[in-house]
Amino acid sequence: MFIRRTNAMRLLALTLAFLAPAVLAGKPPAHDKRGDDLFHPTPREAMRELSTDRPDKTESPFTVDAGHVQIETDLAAFTYDRHNVERADRRVEAWSFAATNVKLGLCSRADLQIVIEPYATVRTSDRASGATTRQSGFGDLTVRTKINLWGNDGGTTACAVMPFVKLPTNQDGLGNRAVEGGIIVPLAVKLPRGWDLGLMTEVDFLENSTGRGHHAEWVNTITLGHALTKRLGAYVEFFSAVTAEPHQPWVGTFDVGFTFALTDDIQLDCGANFGLTRSADDVAPFVGITWRF
Repeated sequence: MFIRRTNAMRLLALTLAFLAPAVLAGKPPAHDKRGDDLFHPTPREAMRELSTDRPDKTESPFTVDAGHVQIETDLAAFTYDRHNVERADRRVEAWSFAATNVKLGLCSRADLQIVIEPYATVRTSDRASGATTRQSGFGDLTVRTKINLWGNDGGTTACAVMPFVKLPTNQDGLGNRAVEGGIIVPLAVKLPRGWDLGLMTEVDFLENSTGRGHHAEWVNTITLGHALTKRLGAYVEFFSAVTAEPHQPWVGTFDVGFTFALTDDIQLDCGANFGLTRSADDVAPFVGITWRF
């Protein structure tokens, strides 16, 4: 009996020794991203799923993998506004082309972002007087950084902080001439049945409309998204901005959009934002693209 058991144990040991290399070869150890940086990029097979800060207004808490670049572009965006706070008989139409967010992965938990507005044009028509004004040129430049606090590579929630500063590079009066900034805190939550919830709170420090002094503005958003097919996704969103500047109304919009993944690194999107308050633009449709490499 003892001899039989000994032979059986030996046979089991030999079998395990034979199979172990094949099992280990099929499951290589997970890549440790803690050592990744600009000069040691994350290997392509270890990169996380593509995540963008567009097309909704709710930012993503996920950063670009170290050593990689992600370009998110508004190919074209249009805004139309007639129902204004002053209730004036005025119509404003604006176009923006190639507004782009260039993102560079610095390390496993942080990226640097440069937002540029190469060309915008605004046409304002005062229907009462018949006067029309036009403005066009380069817009402002915004520098941002995103630091993921948790959930970058797994889990049901993820959160980040995003400080930013806006530099007044605009032409032809397309913006004010003030340096402004703020901080954004986005949160992502995976819900049951394939739903994704995005929440964002933001505090901006903006120049007063008088041109003297600054005030705070609080932005809050909530977005709900779901995949319609393997490549097609959709979202709805509520946006709210409340200012501390006296006698200025709050801004509210309802937003809807779609995304379509051409590849793992290229995503198309389109959508429209609809004003819920007179202080918001009436409608703002757009179409864009994201490319990661």
